[in-house]
Amino acid sequence: MTSQDAPTATPAAATAASTDDVPFRYTPELARQIELRWQDEWADRGTFFAANPTGDLTDGEGRHADPAQPAYFVMDMFPYPSGAGLHVGHPLGYIATDVVGRFRRMQGDNVLHAFGFDAFGLPAEQYAVQTGQHPRTTTEANIVIMQRQLRRLGLAHDPRRSFATIDPAYIRWTQWIFLQIFDSWYDETAPRPDGGTGRARPIAELVEEYESGARGGEWASLDAVARRRVLDTHRLAYVSETPVNWCPGLGTVLANEEVTPDGRSERGNFPVFQRSLRQWNMRITAYADRLIDDLEHIDWPDKVKAMQRNWIGRSSGARVRFAVQGGDQVEVFTTRPDTLFGATFVVVAPEHPLLDQVPAAWPDGTKDAWTGGHRTPADAVASYRAETAAKTAVERQADAGRKTGVFTGHLAANPVNGELLPVFTADYVLMGYGTGAIMAVPGGDARDFAFAEAFDLPVVYTIDAREGTEPGARTGDGVAINSSNEEISLDGLGVADAKAAITDWLTAKGVGEGTTTYRLRDWLFSRQRYWGEPFPIVYDEHDLPLAVPESALPVNLPEVPDYSPRTFDPDDAHSTPEPPLGRNEDWVTVTLDLGDGPKQYRRDTNTMPNWAGSCWYYLRYLDPTNDTLVVDPALEQYWMGPGHGEQAPGSIGGVDLYVGGVEHAVLHLLYARFWHKVLHDLGHVSSGEPFHKLFNQGYIQAYAYTDARGVHVPADEVVEDPSVTTGFTWQGEEVNREYGKMGKSLKNMVTPDDMYAEYGADTLRVYEMSMGPLDLSRPWETRAVVGSQRFLQRLWRNVVDEGTGATQVSDEAPSVETLKVLHRAIADTTADMAAMRMNTAISRLIVLNNHLTTLPTTPRAAVEALVLMTAPVAPHLAEELWSRLGHDRSLAYEPFPVADPAYLVEDTVTSIFQVQGKVRGRAEVAPDVSEDDLRALALADAGVQRALDGRGIRTVIVRAPKLVNIVPA
Repeated sequence: MTSQDAPTATPAAATAASTDDVPFRYTPELARQIELRWQDEWADRGTFFAANPTGDLTDGEGRHADPAQPAYFVMDMFPYPSGAGLHVGHPLGYIATDVVGRFRRMQGDNVLHAFGFDAFGLPAEQYAVQTGQHPRTTTEANIVIMQRQLRRLGLAHDPRRSFATIDPAYIRWTQWIFLQIFDSWYDETAPRPDGGTGRARPIAELVEEYESGARGGEWASLDAVARRRVLDTHRLAYVSETPVNWCPGLGTVLANEEVTPDGRSERGNFPVFQRSLRQWNMRITAYADRLIDDLEHIDWPDKVKAMQRNWIGRSSGARVRFAVQGGDQVEVFTTRPDTLFGATFVVVAPEHPLLDQVPAAWPDGTKDAWTGGHRTPADAVASYRAETAAKTAVERQADAGRKTGVFTGHLAANPVNGELLPVFTADYVLMGYGTGAIMAVPGGDARDFAFAEAFDLPVVYTIDAREGTEPGARTGDGVAINSSNEEISLDGLGVADAKAAITDWLTAKGVGEGTTTYRLRDWLFSRQRYWGEPFPIVYDEHDLPLAVPESALPVNLPEVPDYSPRTFDPDDAHSTPEPPLGRNEDWVTVTLDLGDGPKQYRRDTNTMPNWAGSCWYYLRYLDPTNDTLVVDPALEQYWMGPGHGEQAPGSIGGVDLYVGGVEHAVLHLLYARFWHKVLHDLGHVSSGEPFHKLFNQGYIQAYAYTDARGVHVPADEVVEDPSVTTGFTWQGEEVNREYGKMGKSLKNMVTPDDMYAEYGADTLRVYEMSMGPLDLSRPWETRAVVGSQRFLQRLWRNVVDEGTGATQVSDEAPSVETLKVLHRAIADTTADMAAMRMNTAISRLIVLNNHLTTLPTTPRAAVEALVLMTAPVAPHLAEELWSRLGHDRSLAYEPFPVADPAYLVEDTVTSIFQVQGKVRGRAEVAPDVSEDDLRALALADAGVQRALDGRGIRTVIVRAPKLVNIVPA
């Protein structure tokens, strides 16, 4: 793509009012004028319109993309439009993606960078509950505020591709995707193009298999309703009565991923309880293996891959069946079947169906400690179930505290030796994990050992230990002991061999088999809220779900008398939810013709979770106006397909760069991968993964202050006061200082608007990119912003005479010395930009700029290259200087400078960077490097930044060119 026309800039002096005797100084006011003008020009000219190879989206000059031009798709994680607007921590990732996009554009890529809004969410709904104002009104007003703040930052987004998840056209396709999932099933035997087996197929193909007799069964003898019930058990989106995370305080069900480790809601910190409700579920478990295995094919941080693997929790072991006297058998899953001879009791969850029928009386030998003081097993089980219902899942699994449980009266036979084991119910076993039952081996599990001690149960050790080992669970590996019967002996075997041997024996006896289980559970997809996408589903007289026709999409939210999620008692785990949508009877009851004439149906009154819209938004960026397809296959292949652009041939494809916070490692990223794989299986997308490369940026932290009560006070109102011990006061009261993530809760927000007014957007951009390695958190210090401002002011003075406004550059060839400095800067900056080391790239630019300030006149060849390299981080100033240097076209598509290897051959010195005397980094520098330049390089070094870990700096000792030692504060 060629560069785009841009008008010659209006001389800044024509609009700038002088406030001193230097009329053309690069001041915040002049920066504001330059920035606003170039933002208008970019918008008017369509400078950042990303051209598709086909369709109605062209570049600013009406041209389609050349299919041979490398495509580069860069994306930010979907933001929620908060009413508070942005603080300076929010743009960190947005600036980074903008820098990458501008750099790649100058390297010849066709760059797609767009920005939308994840606009469904609880904050707007909670505000609606408090005020009665429709959530859409609040949300759209917040979007306008955020759009203004982001535009002022100069981000190179294609505005034609922007949208919000609340837009009816977008809701339509979210509901359409839901229907694709609803109308699909997972065939575990179907071959995939990648050589594996298992993929989603249309439910119609399952019907064909039943009707042809290929699947056997009694299909032919079933009536239409019975057949629908069979199909519903196979669907990838299905309704079931299942144990869910019920949060009365929020009036809704939560997914496992939305519950904190201490058993409370991630939003609002309300207690979460386990209870059964009829809910929509997504069969994400069908994709568990693919979600793990395909992590090997994408470029993600190791810690995020580990978090997803751990959440899915794939475990290999064995299922073992225990025959229960007078009842059904109990099946358990264990990763240590080699310890089966050490099982001395069985424990089932309080929700286990075995407890729906218990013996009438206690069996002989029942100990008083087992009964809980109850006369019959039925009384004991009923009482314990009631006690358990008041606990959260995390409280039930807590290791601390007294172990609770009760004997059920059932006895189960251990399949390896026939011993009758008492069956207990205990709240530390959850029905939603594994089979809801465990074989308890107190000799090999600490929790089982504690339970055995509390209830006077025997302990049998099956792992050898050194003589003198203290009593307690032996949880490590070792040689098997006490593990034999007349048919098999594990004694003397190591763990791996013992596992294999006992699994083979169990399989041969028909009482077990090897298997793999997962921690992952199907995704709970219903929310009892108002502000979300309605389900495109109706229910008939049999209470069975039916898809509404595509012609009826989108199903829009109705008006309701109020938005409050109601429960009988927010503190009662058994309270029943009343979704707000159920309060509009005219909407709930609908007449449709679904193929057998007009009939009356009932709509689903739940809504989808806010994750639904963010599961596929990247596809909408590609083809935002398409009203016939979710995405044109040719566009998806061009921007995301396997091996597109610079991705390696045979890659799995996906977005080239996705930047966002690590807090979304499990929620959004796992759900989006699942939806994408379903769409891939059904042939709607060619890429196997949504996001090829993931980058997690760090956080910006800032000082926060608390008063004597520990309550945070406004940081911008705190003053330094040496008369008090802490050194700081607020309204005359001494306060304590701490570091924390910038945000409303700590009252330490600094807004971009303040920075725009005081320094300009380019200075803010340069400062945020120069604070340290992008993946690390970093401390905000407003006073340090002036350093970035001075860099831009020096660059301005190297081109513009501050007294007259005239351009002052020399057309004479640069000296050899300058060429060496220039091409070293080009080589290093190019490498740093490509690796997203923006902070070190900026330090290279500062070194070059400082060199130019020492020259009698500024060589055009050198300063033009410097302006081009500065453009990704300070685009407004760079455009202005490029125009003043005589160019009448925007530099957005100008080639990034290329280093001449002839000037890179020079003697260098290895400079050592230390923090408190310990080596933390090195760099090759010129022998005559200045102290200022060496200091800048050292402070930008990633190893130095990690060693400082956000601490301030007391002093920097520079011994050019060989040593820099940094002493933290």
